[in-house]
Amino acid sequence: MLYRSVTRDQRLILIIAILASFVAFLDGSVINVALPAIRDELGGGLSTQQWVVDAYLITLGSLILLAGSLSDVFGRIVILRTGLVSFGVVSLLIAVAPTAELVIVLRGFQGIAGALLVPSSLALIMSTFRGAAQARAIGQWTAWTSAAFIIGPLLGGIFVDLISWRLVFAINVLPIAVTLWMLVVLGHRDERKKDTRIDYLGAILGIVGLGGPVFSLIEQGNYGWSSPAVFVPLVVGLLSLAAFIWWQRRAPQPMLPLELFRQRNFSMGNIATLFIYGGLALGGFIVVVYLQEVAGFGATQAALAFLPSSIAIILLSSYFGSLSGKFGPRIFMTLGPLLASIGYVTFLSMQESVNYFTQVLPGVVLFSVGMSMTVAPLTSAILGAISARQAGIGSAVNNAVSRIAGLITVALLGVIVVGPLTVENFHNVVILTAVLLFSGAMVSFVGIRNPARCEAKPTDVAPPLT
Repeated sequence: MLYRSVTRDQRLILIIAILASFVAFLDGSVINVALPAIRDELGGGLSTQQWVVDAYLITLGSLILLAGSLSDVFGRIVILRTGLVSFGVVSLLIAVAPTAELVIVLRGFQGIAGALLVPSSLALIMSTFRGAAQARAIGQWTAWTSAAFIIGPLLGGIFVDLISWRLVFAINVLPIAVTLWMLVVLGHRDERKKDTRIDYLGAILGIVGLGGPVFSLIEQGNYGWSSPAVFVPLVVGLLSLAAFIWWQRRAPQPMLPLELFRQRNFSMGNIATLFIYGGLALGGFIVVVYLQEVAGFGATQAALAFLPSSIAIILLSSYFGSLSGKFGPRIFMTLGPLLASIGYVTFLSMQESVNYFTQVLPGVVLFSVGMSMTVAPLTSAILGAISARQAGIGSAVNNAVSRIAGLITVALLGVIVVGPLTVENFHNVVILTAVLLFSGAMVSFVGIRNPARCEAKPTDVAPPLT
C-alpha cells in the first residue's frame, strides 16, 4: 500500500527504489538454487560453486560503501541508472556464458553493478521523504524488497527444473527495463554535492583485502596451505585489510567512517550481524545444495524448503519491530538467533534420504520465528544508535557487513568440506552454522543496550530496514 499523502514524484521514487533494490536482492536469493545446475552443465566442483557466489560478494561487499560517495559526486539518479544498465548487461552475458570461469568473472562485474543499486535507492528515499513519511517509506521498501526472498528461489527452481538455469539471470532484464522507464517518467533532476572526494584507494584496498583471504580459503583445498598460490594472496590480503583500516583513519573523506563504531549498539550490532548473516549465508548455501546433490530434491523443491522463513519475516517483522520499540531490541536479538540456531541443530537428523516434513520443516519453522524476531530489532538497534544524518552511511555499513559475512563463511566451506559433499560434511557445516547463530545471540545479550527512549516513547522507533 502506498500512502495517499505522498506526491506523484514521491510515489514514483519509492517504486523506483523498491524495484532497483529488488533486482539485487532477487539475484542474491536465487543463486543457491541454480548452483548444482551450473556445475552439471559447465563443470567444476564445490570450489566453482563457492566462486559463483563469492565473486559477486567480494565486489559487492567492498564497493557498497563507495557507492554513497559516487552518488554524491555524480548524482543519485546517474549512479542508479548506471547500476541498472550494467546489472542488466552483465546478467545477459552470464546467461549466455559458455564456461564456468567466465560466469565467475562476470559475477564479479555483476557485484560492482549491484553495489550501486541498494545504497543509491535508499539514498533516494532518505533525501525525498522526511519525518513520519520517511519511516513509512522505509517500511514499504523493506516489505516489498523482502518479497524477493520468496519470488527468487521459487522462480529459480521453476526455471532450473523446466527450462534452464540461464533464465535465472536473463529474467533480471524485465524489472530493470521497468525501472529505467520509470526514471524517464520521473524526469528528476539530480543533486550533486560539491567538494566530495571519492576514496579510490580505500576501495582498492578493500577489494584486495577481501579477495586475497577468500581466494586462499577457497583454493587451499586444491593447492594446499603451503603453496605460494594460497599463502601469498592470504598475506597480501591481510596486509591490505590492515592498510585499509589505517587509511580510513587518515583519509579526508573515508569510505568507512570509523567514528560510527564508537557507538556501542552500532558496533555490537554489526558484530552480531557478522555472526548472524554469516550463518544465514552458510546455512542457506549448504542446505539448498545438499537437498539437490545428495537428497535428490528437484531445484523447485529445494527452493521451497525455506519458503516459510521468507513468509514469516514479511508477516512478523513489523510485529516484532513494534515489540522492540516497547521493550528494546536486546531480548529479541538474543532469543531470535538462539531459536534459529536450534532450528539448524535439528537438521542433524538429515541423512542421504530426507523427509521434508519430519527432518526439514520443524527446523525451518524454528529458524523462521527466530529470524522474524531478529531482523527488525537488529536494524532498530544499529540505526537507533546514530543520528538521523548518519542513517544513510550507517545503513550502508550494515549492508556491507552482512554481505562480507556471507562472503567469508561461504569461502570457509573449502576448509570444512573435504572432497565431495557427504552427510558428515553436511553435518559439520550445519554445526558451524548453529554456532555462528548462537554467537550472534550471545553478542547481542552481552553487548546490546536498550535505549532509554524505548521505554519512554515506544512510537519513536522506525520501521525495520534490512
